[in-house]
Amino acid sequence: MRILLVGDVVGRAGRRAFRTITPRLRSERRIDVVIVNGENSAGGKGYTRKALDELYAGGADVVTSGNHVWDKKDVFSFVDDEPFLIRPANYPAGTPGKGVCVFPTKTANIGVLNLSGRSFMPPMDCPFQKADEILAALEGQADIIVLDFHAETTSEKLAMGHYLDGRADIIVGTHTHVQTADARILPGGTAYITDLGMVGAQDSVLGVRTDLVIQKFRTGMPVRFETAEGPAEYAAVIVDIDVAGKRPATIEPILLREAG
Repeated sequence: MRILLVGDVVGRAGRRAFRTITPRLRSERRIDVVIVNGENSAGGKGYTRKALDELYAGGADVVTSGNHVWDKKDVFSFVDDEPFLIRPANYPAGTPGKGVCVFPTKTANIGVLNLSGRSFMPPMDCPFQKADEILAALEGQADIIVLDFHAETTSEKLAMGHYLDGRADIIVGTHTHVQTADARILPGGTAYITDLGMVGAQDSVLGVRTDLVIQKFRTGMPVRFETAEGPAEYAAVIVDIDVAGKRPATIEPILLREAG
């Protein structure tokens, strides 16, 4: 089973790159399943129907989220009806949408869960306790377990990686938009990376126009951010998993840049 996990898609440049590059990777690398974080896909924050449909058209099978999931009101009109769009599971009970899904393939059922960290992030229920709860509920339903842990600090992501090592098959961090250089197989066999990175404009600050971010830092005054345009970078990992468990998993970082 070969799974492509793609970092946060940011704005129009990110959606274009995702639509262009993902089908090629899927064909050339014989990808079975594509999981992408889409919470920044609509103007840099949140989802619209159009933005989500562009991700599906580009080849997304499962779309995960994070703290920006509610930033566009459009999402409330479809979040409960999308079987493979998930938001952090550690929102309080009664929050719209769902935090876990099971994506079926011919060879395996893939359980995908989404959690949000709490360090320097909005208040949430404990992601570690919620992970235990979800893994228990998925027992017998999923052959492969994937976690998108949307968190700010490397320490919280690493702690989650080691906490679930051997219980989840793949753990990827999202949120910081810069791919980390630590993709590896943890001692218990879990494929791990602290942050996938992003799909968004190369000449930007995390997908946002550089001039606006610099203005914010220089003046300390409120600035309305806008997503950057231009050639994009595409950050992801490819994980190979033997469903029968006869060989170890492998994880390969992907960082592509469009020509200017």
